[in-house]
Amino acid sequence: MIPDPGPGEAVVAVQACGVCHTDLHYREGGIGADFPYLLGHEAAGVVEAVGPDVTDVAPGDFVVLNWRAVCGECRSCRRGRPWYCFNTHNASQPMTLEDGTPLSPALGIGAFAEKTLVAAGQCTKVDPAASPVAVGLLGCGVMAGLGAALNTGNVSRGDSVAVIGCGGVGDAAVAGARLAGAARIIAIDVDPRKLEWARGFGATDVVDASQVDPVEAVQELTGGFGADVVIDAVGRPETYRQAFYMRDLAGTVVLVGVPTPEMKLELPLLDVFGRGGSLKSSWYGDCLPSRDIPMLVDLYLQGRLDLDAFVSERIGLGDVEKAFTRMEHGEVLRSVVTL
Repeated sequence: MIPDPGPGEAVVAVQACGVCHTDLHYREGGIGADFPYLLGHEAAGVVEAVGPDVTDVAPGDFVVLNWRAVCGECRSCRRGRPWYCFNTHNASQPMTLEDGTPLSPALGIGAFAEKTLVAAGQCTKVDPAASPVAVGLLGCGVMAGLGAALNTGNVSRGDSVAVIGCGGVGDAAVAGARLAGAARIIAIDVDPRKLEWARGFGATDVVDASQVDPVEAVQELTGGFGADVVIDAVGRPETYRQAFYMRDLAGTVVLVGVPTPEMKLELPLLDVFGRGGSLKSSWYGDCLPSRDIPMLVDLYLQGRLDLDAFVSERIGLGDVEKAFTRMEHGEVLRSVVTL
């Protein structure tokens, strides 16, 4: 059950929603224990109603939903860094089951439903000519990868970039590196099928880490130096250690893959000091939705960013559990629920 939107809220009729690893983490209790959850957050749809004082969107607007509705008032926003906002907004009213049980929407969105209630700031208006199946993916995983390269990693023209892990987020990082003008983009995985996917998004070289030492391979491909930017889209201690040593001196490591709570990393502190550079984490690609999502949708409509290639299959709401299984087995980049 969805209440009428209150101040600062909007009801959105969902047209498409991607099946993301984050939803699986919620389902398995890896993020919290506020069951029952309403999963789904990589979504696009049409605004159906807005609450009082909402001016940025109106009924009929085509929007991509995001989980970073910046507050404009926290210390980060006041310093001019809203992409780090520490107090992002969600809808204040709960959605419920028919018996009145309140639902916890995943990442404040909950879009595995025909309609959802969100904070109006979670709605980013975009060109309605775009496919909701494709652009909804900018709501999480694809934006995380693109932003890891474009925003956090600051990939520049002529850079060499290595990406560890070639699922949806990693391939988006490959696509982002290509958009930024990287000269060499090295994709690393243990699955040959995923390496071929990465080639399609712009990888100039691929490394099968089940056959060779990926650190040595990247160094060999970069004149013995290492990559300027290395993006770890897996998020495990062993892949992060590889990323640390496969970058060039003064290079950048970006962690965008999400570790689990028990994981620990050990590195010689002298190496951290001696190699210089930057060790960064990327949360939602350090994006500012109001700035980045419309720009990326425009690139998609211009044919410069192939978001359609991330869509492996279109499914119904009843197929989400099967999609989780295919995702865990590495069979898809994204399954997308259409409504």
